[in-house]
Amino acid sequence: MEKGNVKALLPIGVFLVLYLGFGILFEYVLKIPMGFYNIPIVVVFLVALCVACFQNRGMSFDDKLVSMGKGIGDKTIVTMILIFMAAGVFVGTVGRNSAESVAYLLLTIIPPEFAVAVLFVVSCFVSISMGTSVGTITLITPIAVAVSTASGFDLPLCVASVMGGAMFGDNLSFISDTTIAACQGQGCEMKDKFRENFKIALPAALVTLVIILIMSFNADISGSVSNDYELIELIPYLIVLIGGIVGVNVFVVLLLGIVSGALIVMGTGAVAPTDLLANMGSGAAGMFETTMVAVLVSAICALIRDYGGFVALLNGIKSVFKGRKGGQLGMGLLVVAMDIATANNTVAIVMANPIAAEMAKDYGISKRKTASILDTFSCVAQGIIPYGAQMLVAISAATELGYAVSAFDIIPCLFYPFMLLISSLVFIFLVPAKEAKAADQQA
Repeated sequence: MEKGNVKALLPIGVFLVLYLGFGILFEYVLKIPMGFYNIPIVVVFLVALCVACFQNRGMSFDDKLVSMGKGIGDKTIVTMILIFMAAGVFVGTVGRNSAESVAYLLLTIIPPEFAVAVLFVVSCFVSISMGTSVGTITLITPIAVAVSTASGFDLPLCVASVMGGAMFGDNLSFISDTTIAACQGQGCEMKDKFRENFKIALPAALVTLVIILIMSFNADISGSVSNDYELIELIPYLIVLIGGIVGVNVFVVLLLGIVSGALIVMGTGAVAPTDLLANMGSGAAGMFETTMVAVLVSAICALIRDYGGFVALLNGIKSVFKGRKGGQLGMGLLVVAMDIATANNTVAIVMANPIAAEMAKDYGISKRKTASILDTFSCVAQGIIPYGAQMLVAISAATELGYAVSAFDIIPCLFYPFMLLISSLVFIFLVPAKEAKAADQQA
């Protein structure tokens, strides 16, 4: 077994201590409004990167730069950054009016108490079709903000419902990076992994929907849910929603939304051409922090990997858990730890794949079950961590539209990731032994 280096994990510890420490200090000790939101997360990651650079003295700084460049240049990271930029331009183009028009139409068609439930269900279908939780969140969050403003529902509940639905689709979609990474890494068919995932994810989604409905019926809806809206302003969001459900590539969907939005706002005289360009730039600039976090995390992870930090983490988890059920839980915790460290569920799965494959052989766990566990637990962690791309994009989209919300406002309302965790544990520890043996035979 390759020997790891626990000291290499120090940058992760530094980040968590600084981020959580300052957050608790600002929010609960100094009573600063939106305390966690006021933490400069880019600066905290820069400190963690500096710590990583000072480690591993046997590696020259030039070699460290090369390693960081390879980490930042990973296809997943590049794709994510491009989605950030395109989504920012889209939000800047269509602005708040289009989102509000969608919300008012939505609230006109359905009773207001069902508005948040509809956000969750729509996000589920869009994410399954598009295969990206980040893309779904960037597209649907502006609508969630407008629904909250129009109906009076709490903004964190609306945003969290979108995030939950997005993670549901991310976990199940055939074209999701996480599905592809898990299935390729474990050598199983996507349809087999889907069947394993679906029986875990569906109960979690149904329970989440019930919780949202209960909270909706008990909510004090004080705001007006009816207002004038321009049907033509709905076109950009209808394009992206329909495109997402049909399964059009997220970049094509966003491009169509940007073009249609630009034509509409200029054609109706709502925005002058020069102002439109400024709005596009402002929208893209609103994604700066999110983009920098993706870049910095990638660089930090590359250095930690080279110094043996992830090997140490993987070896430690493998040595603790015994038995088939323990092995499945160990796999889950393994990918959760990797996701907490990388803030990227696809990267976490890719890094956890080799050791998980070995654990599957040792514990007699089927390939499709292993792929399902890696994908499901990574989505649980990614859907909750306050510095993940999904959370940051949701916050950025809301902020770009003029509404402030922090990760720690949203986390208590993230019912789906928590329900998915409970469902996963139920299937690990309470699934009849006969079913587990059958799965092994089909592997």
